[in-house]
Amino acid sequence: MLHSVCKRYLKAEMEIEDALAEAFVLIFTKMNTLKDAEALFGWAKRVAVNQCLQQLRKKVNFNLSLDDIKHEPVFEQSTTQQLEHKDLLKLLDYLPDGCRSIFNLFAIEGYSHKEIAVLLQISEGTSKSQVNVARVKLQKLVKQHYDLKNEENGIAK
Repeated sequence: MLHSVCKRYLKAEMEIEDALAEAFVLIFTKMNTLKDAEALFGWAKRVAVNQCLQQLRKKVNFNLSLDDIKHEPVFEQSTTQQLEHKDLLKLLDYLPDGCRSIFNLFAIEGYSHKEIAVLLQISEGTSKSQVNVARVKLQKLVKQHYDLKNEENGIAK
């Protein structure tokens, strides 16, 4: 389960394994500080996410210029609602590391922009712009995914 959490943040299997190893060391050495045994999974998940973010911080610049964001119209919501969860997770791999990490924290893990800013030592505005960039890129990827599927099925645009 923690492996799949790390996989949302890191692409290379070796990086995932390193983050997991570090997370498990922390989990086992700090487990005695956990007051509520029922909170173990949530706490372990947070430790794993933090380890992934530490690795990413070493190699990724999370700050992105607003000039890099192209404001494009959003296509119909129904298309994204039809996309299967596993397909969406695969599409996340095509995002740049910074966008993917911040999008995961915000959209999947449920962190606020303020929490992300503190966690990654960036501004809230940077967090918001990265989520926006990720959404725009994901929308393009979803559209490409459906255009390809429609072509394969002989459905005209």
